[in-house]
Amino acid sequence: MSDISRRGLLAGAAATALTAVTARVANASPARTNPVWAEPFQTADGFAGTDTLGQNGTTGGVGGPVVTVRDTETFLDYCDRNEPYVIQVDGIMTFSSKQGLRSNKTVIGLPGAEIRGGGLDMYRRQNVIIRNLKFSGADDDALSVQQSSHHIWIDHCDFSGGQDGLIDIVRGADFITVSWNHFHDHSKTALLGHSDSNASQDTGKLRVTFHHNYFDGTAQRHPRVRFGEPIHVYNNYFRDNALYGVASTMNAGVLVEANYFENVPHPVYSGYDASGPGRVVQRNNIFVNSGTPETLGTVVEPRTYYAYTPDNPSTLPSTVPGGVAVGRI
Repeated sequence: MSDISRRGLLAGAAATALTAVTARVANASPARTNPVWAEPFQTADGFAGTDTLGQNGTTGGVGGPVVTVRDTETFLDYCDRNEPYVIQVDGIMTFSSKQGLRSNKTVIGLPGAEIRGGGLDMYRRQNVIIRNLKFSGADDDALSVQQSSHHIWIDHCDFSGGQDGLIDIVRGADFITVSWNHFHDHSKTALLGHSDSNASQDTGKLRVTFHHNYFDGTAQRHPRVRFGEPIHVYNNYFRDNALYGVASTMNAGVLVEANYFENVPHPVYSGYDASGPGRVVQRNNIFVNSGTPETLGTVVEPRTYYAYTPDNPSTLPSTVPGGVAVGRI
């Protein structure tokens, strides 16, 4: 059988080729009647859990077929389909650059699942869940959420060793939750707002919740924020972050709440590098062998959008490392 590329298939190959490729994909990645990880287990909280922009929270591919993919070509094929899917990743998917992930998808790893060498790009997408996956060695961003994408939930993943950012949320993206992830062996962790010149698109957007993440020896951007408000950073464990913890710049509004900072010389910045100061409020954080946080102004309360109850920050050095990353859901 001739090899039909994934993008050629989507561009409208002849009917006979389409039939052949469909059969090949079905054989490589059959849907299971009793899927291992198909149930959502829990629902998105934080900004990804809000009912707005036509979404009732973030549900991903629930309601669509459940497929299990075991090779890279099949994985990227399902990521690039328009219909809802729960995509169970079984094995190591190796590719380069950022590959598109369309709306209404749940991508969830089976034990040992990994995305290696490349990353996933959400461009004008919505209602996406990414859980229980390891991302390593990306040659660009591991995850890119951009161009007004919204309702994205990134949960219980492991991120390390990329060439650029581990997570970039830029260009008007909105209503996103990043929870229970382990970030390690990397410098530039999470960027919100790609440049100082993009105020018109980003102001009042980039509403993101970071909670119960483990920033484990990563150097900076936990996150670095421009323009967005509010960004809610709560119940995270920051450890040995050499450059800084959180940076609010370009009049962003960031609430840093009930976190644990350990060996972080600059836990919170207002303004950074060439970027002007941002507004930042800190409350109920614990600072151990760490510097004094910079604060400025007031910030819209996240409770304007959703209810939450922070954990006691003194518990985070045990609960966060014990609960983050893959294999914990």
